Amino acid sequence: MPLTLHQLPPDASLGASLEEIEVVLFTMVGDLITKNKISPKSIDILTINCSAFCPIPSITAMIINKFGFRSNVMSFNLTGMGCSAGLLSISLARDLLKVHNNSLALVLSLECLTHNGYSGQVKSMLLTNTLFRMGGSAVLLSNQRRDKHKAKYTLQHLVRTNMSYDDQAYRCVFQEPDDDCFVGVSLSRKLLKVAPYALRINMGSLGPLVLPYSEQFRYVWSNICQKIWPQTLPKGKGRYIPDFKKAFKHFCIHAGGRAVIDAVENNLDLCEEDIEPSRMTLYQFGNTSSSSIWYSLCYLEAKGRVKKGDRVWQISLGSGFKCNSAVWKCVRDLNPGVKSAWSDCIHRYPIEVPDIILN
Repeated sequence: MPLTLHQLPPDASLGASLEEIEVVLFTMVGDLITKNKISPKSIDILTINCSAFCPIPSITAMIINKFGFRSNVMSFNLTGMGCSAGLLSISLARDLLKVHNNSLALVLSLECLTHNGYSGQVKSMLLTNTLFRMGGSAVLLSNQRRDKHKAKYTLQHLVRTNMSYDDQAYRCVFQEPDDDCFVGVSLSRKLLKVAPYALRINMGSLGPLVLPYSEQFRYVWSNICQKIWPQTLPKGKGRYIPDFKKAFKHFCIHAGGRAVIDAVENNLDLCEEDIEPSRMTLYQFGNTSSSSIWYSLCYLEAKGRVKKGDRVWQISLGSGFKCNSAVWKCVRDLNPGVKSAWSDCIHRYPIEVPDIILN
């Protein structure tokens, strides 16, 4: 948690919020530039997503000012897009790289807690205080030939699903004032129904791109049987759920909460090892919003599980309601000993997380 929130009373001022942003972003960008041995002036595209904090000048301007980016850098500041915004930023950077050859794109994802703590008494709004934690991610994308041997992954597919057309989905994660005029983000119980439904729609678009033909045929045949010969289906079973483990080696699910992870696990019929990165991310770092899927990927790398040729499926879920998927293919062997957010604690994981904690 930000140091300013440990004060009594907590400091939720603009200055404190800017201090939190600087601590997270300046550290991330500085580490990335040093690690990759690049100059800030070599960055052509800068994209930042921070949902609930939008100062003037923008957060992108803070980065450009601090590190001295070029005057013609293409900068974009996404706000209000929720926990799924990280892959939206990746999508924007990817599209820009398609039309700007020989370019580098820096994608930064974070959330500001200082400015968005809830001080009221409504339980559905208090949940955000207990779930969300400080954190962020920095991703460097390139379409330059000389970076091919340095890259860890290639982006194969990115599928976006937006259900804002549906009132129930639109309001299941909603920022509003309570009866005492305290502003907070309400998490509805309907979220546990909306999230799996959004995931199924997203899977419907992603499946034909990644699944083997055998799985696609079984899914189509199941749909035909359900519509024409429903009596032929086993009792209590609906449509066939494709086995996405035949398409992916690893899964990085948004660590939005235990219930969200469980819902995705059940809908994809995953095992405990498949969701281990997301569970351990939630346990160690909490819900870091749009950057949580990168903490999960970092966990897999620190464990030495990602090998050359493996495909990783990142699933982000967020307000709107939105579900986004990114498919990455590992293009070289990775060193698990590289310094990361998990470096000082990876030896302790995985651990057994109890269902109920008694004080």
